[in-house]
Amino acid sequence: MYKINSTAPDEAPYLQILTDIADPPKKLYFIGELPPERRKTVAIVGSRKPTAYGHEVAHRLSFELAKRGVIIVSGLALGIDGVAQKAALEAKGTTISVLAHGLDQIHPKTNQLLGESILEQGGALISEYEEGEPPYPSNFVARDRLVSGLADVLIVVEAAMKSGTRHTAGFALDQGREVFAVPGNITSPMSEGCNHLIRIGATPVVSIEDTVKHIIGGSNVQTAFPLGDTPDEQAILDLIIKGDRDGEELLQKSGLSASSFNQALTMLEVNGSVQALGANQWTIR
Repeated sequence: MYKINSTAPDEAPYLQILTDIADPPKKLYFIGELPPERRKTVAIVGSRKPTAYGHEVAHRLSFELAKRGVIIVSGLALGIDGVAQKAALEAKGTTISVLAHGLDQIHPKTNQLLGESILEQGGALISEYEEGEPPYPSNFVARDRLVSGLADVLIVVEAAMKSGTRHTAGFALDQGREVFAVPGNITSPMSEGCNHLIRIGATPVVSIEDTVKHIIGGSNVQTAFPLGDTPDEQAILDLIIKGDRDGEELLQKSGLSASSFNQALTMLEVNGSVQALGANQWTIR
């Protein structure tokens, strides 16, 4: 059982952004670790029953943002929420869930392991509800104002016209947050909500790379390091990131066989993760 802590938003640097929203919470309960200072934060929300397209876009956006040090916030719901938070964990990033009930439980139960993984990786579960409070339907709308309120930017990936995600987007607009929406097929009900947001002024996500660059801008986020596609590739990358450059030293310290090492290094070079400096010296691209 995890310890449930409590704090007021004005007492925690990361949460102080909530003091300026309408109906700010007087107290928040949390499990895990709150960031010690304010960092760029993006909320990613969407349908509980996403299409394959929505799943892919949510995963790629969250992964690319999280690996650059951006905190990903969502509601631990089925669908887009869970996809985004899992992707943040895969990128070795930090993600925070805002729940609509007391922290003595995790709802839905199917995301119990995801919630525990978030805590194990240094993230947090947050709620304004005391222990024992069940997930009443009205709590979810109130929760949505905190999801958008914690974020600097909201990204809506997929949403039907009458989906609950519209509440989060409405709160974000009222709070002065920048809102992005992923455009979709005009015949797909799952894209009606996003297409509507774009029509009323949300920024369309037309490129993963451009959107990520726009969001991180000149903000104080961690330097992005490439990730290997295999354990062998990651072992080599970790050594180069730490400062090892010489090919012979990399081979020795990696513990790989010469053939495995050469294959992994070649793939890293082909994928653009590393580049040769000459004289068997290597660096991150």
